Amino acid sequence: MFVVRERFKLDPRFLEQFKGRQPEWGPLGYITYKRTYARTVPDDPSGRTEEFWETVRRVVEGCYTIQWNHCQSLKLPWKPEKAQRSAQEMFRLMWHFKFLPPGRGLWMMGTDYIYIRGSAALNNCAFVSTDEIDTDFAEPFCFLMDLSMLGTGVAFDTKGAGKVTIRTPQIGEYTHVVEDSKEGWTDLVRTVLNAYVGRGKRPVHVDYSKIRPMGMPIRTFGGIAPGPGPLKECIANIDHILERRGGHPISSSDITDLMNVIGKCVVSGGVRRTAELALGNPDDEEYLQLKDPKRCKEQLKEWRWASNNSVIAKEGMDYMRAGQQTAVNGEPGYFWLENARAYGRVKDGPGYIDAKVAGTNPCAEQSLESYEICNLVETFPSRHESLEEYLRTLKFAYLYAKTVTLIPTHNERTNAIMLRNRRIGLSQSGIVESFARHGRREHFRWCDEGYKYVGKLDRIYSQWLCVPESIKRTSIKPSGTVSLLPGVTPGIHYPHSQYYWRTIRLDKTSPLIERIEEAGYRLEKSVYGDNTLIAYFPVKEKYFLRSKKDVSVWEQVENVAQMQYYWADNQVSATITFNKEEAKDIPFILELYESRLKSISFLPLTDHNYPQAPYQEITEEAYESVVARLSPLNFHFMNTDEAQDLYCDGDKCERVVQVPVPEQQEVPFDETPEEVAVPEAHKVDTKA
Repeated sequence: MFVVRERFKLDPRFLEQFKGRQPEWGPLGYITYKRTYARTVPDDPSGRTEEFWETVRRVVEGCYTIQWNHCQSLKLPWKPEKAQRSAQEMFRLMWHFKFLPPGRGLWMMGTDYIYIRGSAALNNCAFVSTDEIDTDFAEPFCFLMDLSMLGTGVAFDTKGAGKVTIRTPQIGEYTHVVEDSKEGWTDLVRTVLNAYVGRGKRPVHVDYSKIRPMGMPIRTFGGIAPGPGPLKECIANIDHILERRGGHPISSSDITDLMNVIGKCVVSGGVRRTAELALGNPDDEEYLQLKDPKRCKEQLKEWRWASNNSVIAKEGMDYMRAGQQTAVNGEPGYFWLENARAYGRVKDGPGYIDAKVAGTNPCAEQSLESYEICNLVETFPSRHESLEEYLRTLKFAYLYAKTVTLIPTHNERTNAIMLRNRRIGLSQSGIVESFARHGRREHFRWCDEGYKYVGKLDRIYSQWLCVPESIKRTSIKPSGTVSLLPGVTPGIHYPHSQYYWRTIRLDKTSPLIERIEEAGYRLEKSVYGDNTLIAYFPVKEKYFLRSKKDVSVWEQVENVAQMQYYWADNQVSATITFNKEEAKDIPFILELYESRLKSISFLPLTDHNYPQAPYQEITEEAYESVVARLSPLNFHFMNTDEAQDLYCDGDKCERVVQVPVPEQQEVPFDETPEEVAVPEAHKVDTKA
């Protein structure tokens, strides 16, 4: 797909100074990196996974390989000496955690998969509208499945409700053979869906024998094959949803359920997580009740957990009904479509340069047309001494993101949009830390000056590369595992407390466990009996002023509005936490901020007494006592390839991808804010 004539290589003499060294990891940085982003080193007899210098080398060399071959294909100027100096600076900035590609970039950039299969696997998120399902019924659902199997989070709307009538499928006398590929799985789903609207016949038999058995490695993309089980269940769930709807127009519930069962299939099918966001009509009462446990307990347990549900809000609407529901469980979230179309940064006023926007991505930081995808890159302003230093980082963060747009995807419809818009998202994490270190006003000055500088860069580099300037360039992603590498607060969110336990889940068979235990970290069996162990890591926030419990819901929303004003021409992804007393304010917040926001979501900040919660506050004395007894983690010369975090991430995104525990219990998702005590009976190792 992308012809590679030349392979860029960093000077071996430059790389020598990084071999055998480790960067300045955050408290969970090294284990997160080794568990999630370190690929197996090809042809190494030990079967080990990369060290960080090798990952950065792969990413940087991949980035400059793409640029070089793009210039060669168009016969554009390329200066090897200048490229080598530039690539070395990009390497240093990543090594010192001034910026990082998204998790997808750390995992996939520089691999042959990108050159052969296209850039979709480098992009974080996507959106698809169902508005045209009367033209091609199955395509929006298959687009979601296809991108989700690449680890991309996909959002969708329910605008197709009422546009197609469901029929009883006709049966064709043939056998459908499912090929052992992402395309093969998607093709079966397309065939079955189209049969329900009279566009083709359903096969009398389906042959799943070509699908590799459960447990076999997936060599081209990574991961472990799940066997045919998840696909068989997906088809059965599609039948369960649509068989009873024969003769009726498709509803918003049907659309959401179909997307959710596909998402469930993908989660079960070898990609550890995925993310979905539904966008519905705020006046659609049926849609608003999709997650009502009193009305839909069975569907909620089976598949409706697979998406966060938001509404397309409009200025001037009555927020009382939806706002009161949000106050109960945090849903729906809100996306102001007209604001996304009209505005870049709010500071610059309405310009309607993005008038074709149809929705957003699952974490709601990117404005997107239908079938458009987005790629992000994360900068860490709190790790910079001055504005001048930060501007230099922005140059290379921009260069990474723009480079991703030079490779087409495997989807022609997506390419027609992506190659025209060249949309990117330069994001920030550690924003609250930057408030503490540099001051709130100074941080917003950095945002304002930085935004203008990125615009200048885009004009210069787009002319050099002979491609369109990016329609939008900046956003705030929620972050998650990437921010754990340098140990900064994620996105625009406040820390849990100054000192706390941060827990992560590991499979009992994980090769990481022995080394974690040797280093003195605390391990426990999961109380949910899900074949996992819980590792506890002590964390101290370096730049700490206040915790999320100390900041009002109003101040959090104002922070989002200010970042939308000074920085994000796409959007600011934020999950606003609120206590019981503040819940009543949500409808009024939405009304007062409707002209200053593009998206926002909420999450109740309550004590649910989750066992083994991801964040648990501890005292300074407890922290110091634990840290004094820990040894450095050593994962050298071993295969640590366990899991991939391949989509957009954060509070709300991570909440949608784990199957709920039946009967009243809720799963303690990785990014929930609750604090709990740990039951003594479940402790395995209490060294810490």
